[in-house]
Amino acid sequence: MTSFGGTDLVDWNLAVSTAARMTRPGPEVSRDEARAVVAELRRHAEAAREHVHGFTGLDNGAADTPVLVVDRPGWIRANVAGFRELLGPVMARMRERRSGLPGGAALTAVGSKVTGVEVGMLMSFLSSRVLGQYETFAPASAGLPARPGGGRLLLVAPNVVQVERELDVNPHDFRLWVCLHEETHRTQFTAVPWLREHLEGEIQGFLKESDVDPGTLAERFRQAAQAVTGKSPEGGEDGSGRGLVDLVQTPAQREILDRLTAVMSLLEGHADYVMDGVGPATVPSVAEIREKFTRRRATGAGRLDRALRKVLGMDAKLRQYQEGERFVRRVVDEAGMSGFNKVWTSPNTLPTKDEIADPGAWVARVRPAAAG
Repeated sequence: MTSFGGTDLVDWNLAVSTAARMTRPGPEVSRDEARAVVAELRRHAEAAREHVHGFTGLDNGAADTPVLVVDRPGWIRANVAGFRELLGPVMARMRERRSGLPGGAALTAVGSKVTGVEVGMLMSFLSSRVLGQYETFAPASAGLPARPGGGRLLLVAPNVVQVERELDVNPHDFRLWVCLHEETHRTQFTAVPWLREHLEGEIQGFLKESDVDPGTLAERFRQAAQAVTGKSPEGGEDGSGRGLVDLVQTPAQREILDRLTAVMSLLEGHADYVMDGVGPATVPSVAEIREKFTRRRATGAGRLDRALRKVLGMDAKLRQYQEGERFVRRVVDEAGMSGFNKVWTSPNTLPTKDEIADPGAWVARVRPAAAG
């Protein structure tokens, strides 16, 4: 376990306090309304387990994943804990590298405060946009339980209420629809035991290849923070400035990033496919919800996607939903759900980035192996 002391390159406690201070509380609801929303989200999260299992055929295992219905500050605390866990090894390397420089400890102490504020600004922005999330790498901490080995399901109640009001859709249908998406993510990781370890290995392999200067890291966080606060980052408002991954990519990293992009597209597209597939039988207004929600994604995601690209260097999340859902739909149409579920057999049966764009190529590659 990495130690996170005062010489860490990001002051995570300051990131949390900054984000909490900047975050708006969400839409106005009475205390009784808030209790009712929380209770309904918990019920829907439980019901979604059976719906997703019945549609996908995946065994989602024992119900040992905590379901946390949180407010925006709660989402921030949970995600910062996950970031600390995941980024610990690369942060330790960078801290060790800087400690050998003249005045390195002082520079790190000051830089960690600056970067903590920038990270806090980003988390504040994101906390008002996320409806739910399966935290794959979340460690258990005070007030934030997690599945043994990591993992918990978060539902951000104020954001769910805000979006259902903005879209003017049936709130009960919308809440179940959101839970179906997040439960699909939970099922992906609980039904496929190797997936978490594989994804973590890919991310850690990518980070180990990194050789970015701590000062440059802080600068990229600053640019990302400027993007989400409406100020023009380097490269202009079109988001053409270089992100963290653009700076540190080696040929090996590019290969890993392509695999990560393919996996994330698969996971997000699969969740979208399942939530809409289950929808007609359980969510009467699913067609209206999907139509309005897709329009909202397309018109409202630009700034968020630019920020995510700058921080993570991944393809825009909106694109992952679209390409991944198209892949899943075409494979199921051609091979059936059982044929599609071959994707979960091993890391070797995951689609490549090229196969996400060409589902037929994946079917041609995996079907003979499965038959043999």
